[in-house]
Amino acid sequence: MPDRHVVITGVGLINALGLDAQVYFDALLAGTSGVRTLESFDASRFPCTIGGEAPRVKLNEYVPKSHRKATKLMSRDIELAVIAANAAVRNAGLKTKGTAPEETPDFDPTRAGTNIGAGLICCDLVEMGEAAATSVTDGKFDYKKWGQQGMQSLTPLWLLKYLPNMLGCHVSIIHDLQGPNNNITSGEVSGLLSVAEAVRTIIHNRADLMVAGSAECKLNPMAFLRQCLLKRLSTHANDRPAQACRPFDREADGMVVGEGGAIIILEEEEHARKRGANIYARISGFAASSFASKDFLTPDDNGEGMALAMQKALARAGLQPKDIDLLTAHGLGLPDCDRAETQAIRTVFGDHTSKMPVMALKSRIGNCGAGASAIDLATTILALDKKIIPANLNCDDRIDEALLAPTKNLDATIENALVNSYTFGGQTAAMVISKYKG
Repeated sequence: MPDRHVVITGVGLINALGLDAQVYFDALLAGTSGVRTLESFDASRFPCTIGGEAPRVKLNEYVPKSHRKATKLMSRDIELAVIAANAAVRNAGLKTKGTAPEETPDFDPTRAGTNIGAGLICCDLVEMGEAAATSVTDGKFDYKKWGQQGMQSLTPLWLLKYLPNMLGCHVSIIHDLQGPNNNITSGEVSGLLSVAEAVRTIIHNRADLMVAGSAECKLNPMAFLRQCLLKRLSTHANDRPAQACRPFDREADGMVVGEGGAIIILEEEEHARKRGANIYARISGFAASSFASKDFLTPDDNGEGMALAMQKALARAGLQPKDIDLLTAHGLGLPDCDRAETQAIRTVFGDHTSKMPVMALKSRIGNCGAGASAIDLATTILALDKKIIPANLNCDDRIDEALLAPTKNLDATIENALVNSYTFGGQTAAMVISKYKG
């Protein structure tokens, strides 16, 4: 089998700063925060009342007429993936059944697939509440009544709204992608893991084009309550939302959650060149590791798992730490987590830590769960392409002075960039992208 190289030809995003890559990136450069008082549900009785809400849109504008009935079976998470995929496909200049239904696709649909990561999709409270209300006996939930009455009040297709594989299913149906279709559900690292699996699918000649990434809504009341109970959310800046999440800052008191995702179009290099596609960058290295913490709810104290993933990703890219011109960090704004990530960065990059710009995005849009690492990757791609690194927000008093976290936009020629991601349970992932040189 000849060597097959994978390049990036399209980027689509949706998050609290917009649903267009250019609008989103311009907002980053303008220093804008998308974190605001929540409007999608009443959070006034929660200890945290803020989050990164993405724009509400008419979903019919993002799907062809033939698929519009199916929008009734889309949870918010699915909607986010469908919108981001639509933007990515158009950005890549692809003709699909979803974007140009009357035209012949400019690729072989049987050689195109999806790998879209998802989170644990929460049920709609109104829908579930009405069903649960019929299943109560003497003030207690009655499983027998649930089986006899409660479940019967749900639509037969109810479950299809909440299966994590449905993000990729809808995207593949809308755009008629008939090749490999997979789903990875692994918390915040889902996006990087999904893109990496898609890259391997192309390298092993099972596809020429893959639509990959991830999305999640962390602003469902059930998901939001869980983060409150785990005491992960910032609670001291409800009256000044834009200042709440403070990655790597000494005043950090917790994270902010949001909703969003990103989809990346990946192509085999020659396939992209023959199509005349604009090539943003190439995927040059990836690695993952698992280093469970004592309580399975936080990353390991010394960031060993993160360091291992970053070191292996560099090795697979054939690069040295000094070759990295930008590190996009996970940067939650949780003190223990940020200290662990800082330690991992120091372990991997040593003296280069003070010379390498670090970008942390969650202060702008919140932690979008499964969508987080895909958004980080997409933003890194845009920074490389536009030769500018957006300033960090709320990182004024760094926990480690050696960490170079620019507070002003930084013009930069980026040859290689690394994206780091982790979950609370210890799953980590790192991906290196490099400038495409033809």
